[in-house]
Amino acid sequence: MRRLSRAGPRRPRRGAVARLYRVVRWLAVPALVAAGVAGAGGLGLWPPVQGMRQQAEAWLIDRSAALGLRVADIRVEGRGTTDRATILAALGAGLGTPILAVDPVRAEKRLEALPWVSAAVIERHLPDTLYVRLVERTPLALWQHDGKVQLIDEAGSVIPVTRLDRFAKLPLVVGADAASHAARLRAMLAREPDLDTRVTAAVRVGGRRWNLRIDGKIDVLLPADDAAGAVAALARLERSSAILDRDVEAVDMRLSDRLVVRVSPLAPKEAAPAPAKGRPPAKNT
Repeated sequence: MRRLSRAGPRRPRRGAVARLYRVVRWLAVPALVAAGVAGAGGLGLWPPVQGMRQQAEAWLIDRSAALGLRVADIRVEGRGTTDRATILAALGAGLGTPILAVDPVRAEKRLEALPWVSAAVIERHLPDTLYVRLVERTPLALWQHDGKVQLIDEAGSVIPVTRLDRFAKLPLVVGADAASHAARLRAMLAREPDLDTRVTAAVRVGGRRWNLRIDGKIDVLLPADDAAGAVAALARLERSSAILDRDVEAVDMRLSDRLVVRVSPLAPKEAAPAPAKGRPPAKNT
């Protein structure tokens, strides 16, 4: 849990209980009046009645603040990427803000509208503490489609960030439906970590299968069925013969009974054996 702010040492529990008792005693009657106005059926929609209700709510908040119900501590769980200032701005609260003026439902919606936040829960712990629990998105890959590149999370949803340079090490998935299948692909590759770290891109083909780009130069054509088995077989082959470290352009694994390897046409050919040193052969005369 991260603590965003703190105003002095917390008062003893006995003092907090006494203050809450005084708040309840001072606010009980106005609160009942406000509740009666708000629940007066169709009258609650009448402008004069709405004005009375708003005045009562404002009075309650002012009185509660005067009796000590002000924010002195904001505690946040789950924050990893979202910065402190952004959270405080979304809460609309800081040190000294009347705690009853903080609307948890509205603040939750503002937090969930932030790029990195997928879910938020806010609780008011009287007399002076706000608890914020965040679930942040985890970047999974860069998604290239329709001429643009976007950051996506594990659910395949776009994370609306403007700068992608700090995510350059993430793999690139290409294709209209690549985002929705990216998590399954990453999970499959994670079973072979040595191979996974060398995958720089993956292209979705025909909505059925993937082509992997290894080290930015070797294409591996995976089958539509049992792609996981093909990845495991490729990893074993790499461990036994280092096939991906040779002058290879592509490895076609789409057929279950054979492996087709395309070698670079510029690969150096094996040199012919040099003649043995010694006396030159005699000439026929």
